[in-house]
Amino acid sequence: MIGWGDIDSSRPNAIPVLGVLGRKRSGAGEDLGQVTAAARGQVDRHEDRRRQSLGQVPRDFPESLDPSGAHKVGLKWPNDVWVNDSKLVGILIETALPSSARPDASRYLVIGIGVNIGARDADGMRTPPAWLRQWRPDASAPEVLGELAPPLVQAVLDFEARGFAPFAERFAARDVLRGREVALSDGTTGLCEGVAWGGELQVRTDAGLQLISSDEVSVRPRGMAF
Repeated sequence: MIGWGDIDSSRPNAIPVLGVLGRKRSGAGEDLGQVTAAARGQVDRHEDRRRQSLGQVPRDFPESLDPSGAHKVGLKWPNDVWVNDSKLVGILIETALPSSARPDASRYLVIGIGVNIGARDADGMRTPPAWLRQWRPDASAPEVLGELAPPLVQAVLDFEARGFAPFAERFAARDVLRGREVALSDGTTGLCEGVAWGGELQVRTDAGLQLISSDEVSVRPRGMAF
């Protein structure tokens, strides 16, 4: 079921959240609990670069889902949450211009977040899945949505006001690629040196330090299939 509603209508600047809860796969016998949250907000004409760096804003997700860090929940540039090289959370960011708006009008930003709560198989997936019930067996979709949505809204508001820089250190603390040999889908290989203050991925190659800012380029630990 899909519906719009405020996270907390008593909070100023509350952003509507779109929830898709309790999705079941046919024959799976297990609620996959894919949670989708979407936050809407206006962005300026630099929306493409802002969209790419905004993908790294949910730095609270690993802390909310794995507060102690014992389960190695981390952030994978540009927009995923991984556990031991398996994908727990995927983030999709799109911009849209209302059909009746002028070409120079502000766009709307839609952020979709999918969390694997129950077990799922890896058939057809390039990155193996992880799921929250591996260490939180009683986790439910509504519970997780309630944990993640308020920090996401606050992060979007903070990003709109101050950009990515205030998030950089906390991202670095959970960065799953930093210090590892990586390969990019364009053939580039090198040592990942983390994420820059502008949100770009930093890769040390034979040609020097490269700043990767395109969301059209995929990155994996070296040896991991695309």
